[in-house]
Amino acid sequence: MVPISLLLPADSPRLGGMDENHIQRLIEAESELPAILVHRATMQIIDGMHRLRAATLKGRRTLAVTFFDGTREEAFIRAVEENIAHGLPLPLADRKAAAQRILAGRPELSDRAIAARTGLSAKTVATVRRRSPGEPPRVNTRIGADGRRYPQDTTRGRLLASQMVSAHPETPLRKIARDAGVSLGTAHDVRRRVLRGDPPLTDTEALGTTAPPAPETPAHHPGPAPHRRRAPGGAPCPGEARDRVAVLRTLTRDPSLRNTESGRELLRWLHTQAILDSDWPTRISSVPAHCADAVAELARSCSDIWQQIANELEQARTR
Repeated sequence: MVPISLLLPADSPRLGGMDENHIQRLIEAESELPAILVHRATMQIIDGMHRLRAATLKGRRTLAVTFFDGTREEAFIRAVEENIAHGLPLPLADRKAAAQRILAGRPELSDRAIAARTGLSAKTVATVRRRSPGEPPRVNTRIGADGRRYPQDTTRGRLLASQMVSAHPETPLRKIARDAGVSLGTAHDVRRRVLRGDPPLTDTEALGTTAPPAPETPAHHPGPAPHRRRAPGGAPCPGEARDRVAVLRTLTRDPSLRNTESGRELLRWLHTQAILDSDWPTRISSVPAHCADAVAELARSCSDIWQQIANELEQARTR
């Protein structure tokens, strides 16, 4: 029981304020009203302003309280959840406004996660997200309704998974999902595609815009290949790695490759051969010292072959 004088007004999702008719119904109720929910750190009411008003009009000086421990942002989300779960229904306009406010503070929450908290459909939340004013914050992952993080752009994960499946088709799906950073369902879809002979990227991902567009192909100029910028330790710079993903995307959605058997075979080969981001430092750290020379020689040989491929293709363009 807490003195009413210590309680502060709610940061309520109800934009229209309190409903006097509902307050009157609470005053006339004979049964004891449920405890109100209060943010312990601020003594601000999270859920129960109508009950507080009814108790005050009935001359009560104390009120049963359940305390909530969390941030102000979490307290607001809890207020929305409470208001859609019981008592006076929260109007649609208020639920949309609440979704917009939650998106502003927690853009990493998925549409379904916000929908579950606001009583809206995921489609409606997606519409609210698109129409929110200002530049939406860029997030690489979203937190689903189950509390787990899911990548926004699964292109890199799908490419890594496809390489694992091609090298070791018997690898358990859970290991592929864990090592490639994708969901179990995505790992299953990639393995199905690879074993069927299709590229690992879906049509949506191949046409996606989350990665930077592929750079325009420069005019051919004879001479040595330009020096590639490298990050400390010899790893590719992030921009260079993103360009490779973008080029793979562009090739994957090219009809002349997608719609012919030879083109699809080329795409499968390219997807399994591409080395992405800085994965290779992790790989070489597992090379035993007595195998280092052999692996280095294999890397040089592959590098020579790729350089020969590049030269052949460039010369073919000038013929």
